[in-house]
Amino acid sequence: MPTDVRPQVDLAPPTDVRPQVDLAPPTDVRPEIDLAPPAGVPPQADLAPPGGVRPQGDAPASGAAQVSVPAQLRGPRNGGGAPGAGADRTPVVVLTDAELAAALESIMLVVDEPVGELQLAQVMEEPVERIARTLEDVSARYTAAGHGIDLRRVAGGWRLYTRPEYAHYVERFVLDGQSVRLTQAALETLSVVAYKQPVTRSRISAIRGVNCDGVMRTLVTRGLIEECGTEPETGAYLYRTTVLFLEKLGLNSIDQLPPLAPFLPDDVEEVLDASG
Repeated sequence: MPTDVRPQVDLAPPTDVRPQVDLAPPTDVRPEIDLAPPAGVPPQADLAPPGGVRPQGDAPASGAAQVSVPAQLRGPRNGGGAPGAGADRTPVVVLTDAELAAALESIMLVVDEPVGELQLAQVMEEPVERIARTLEDVSARYTAAGHGIDLRRVAGGWRLYTRPEYAHYVERFVLDGQSVRLTQAALETLSVVAYKQPVTRSRISAIRGVNCDGVMRTLVTRGLIEECGTEPETGAYLYRTTVLFLEKLGLNSIDQLPPLAPFLPDDVEEVLDASG
């Protein structure tokens, strides 16, 4: 064979030319199928923050148990807690023991009948146990200090009373007070009871235009008016004048009271229309 003829083996590509098999993607490149989430795992599960902690605004994932958290465990009463949580709510003032006792004493001075611990707890926004403990402490403090008033638990509630050892002085003050002349407010209230009896406190207050509870207690204490049953519709107490009232005025019965017509103004209808 002639020496200038190149054998077929020289037809192979040069050694520096990469075969087509090298054009395949590297083995470390993940195919597109790997980008899909694992089977059975919802896509939104990857959006949850680390540690499985879900923000308050996120809805719970499907199948996850919903746990209800009591309101009193979500943060302190003074408005603390997570930033932004309850920012539009007015913070509740936490009273100290001394402040709570002073507030309860103030309420005890204005009640007309024993008030229960549950009602006080609702007003003060405090636990019933703390209200009861504070009232007992105040009562014990009054007794230890020798005060003339006593805070007692009576008829399922609490109320201030005078101490029995000073009853003589209280009785003397009340009885001597009966000889004092009636005030203008007391006379007006007594007149309404006399002409409208039997009548309730609310009706008397509506006629006079002012609250008359204090004046009514004074008239009852002096024996000029008394309770005479309750109103069927509302259950409110009815009041009427007493025999002592007739004795003081020198009357034999209520029928002898003078008529009111001569004492009324001529334009009474205009006055009533203007006020009503």
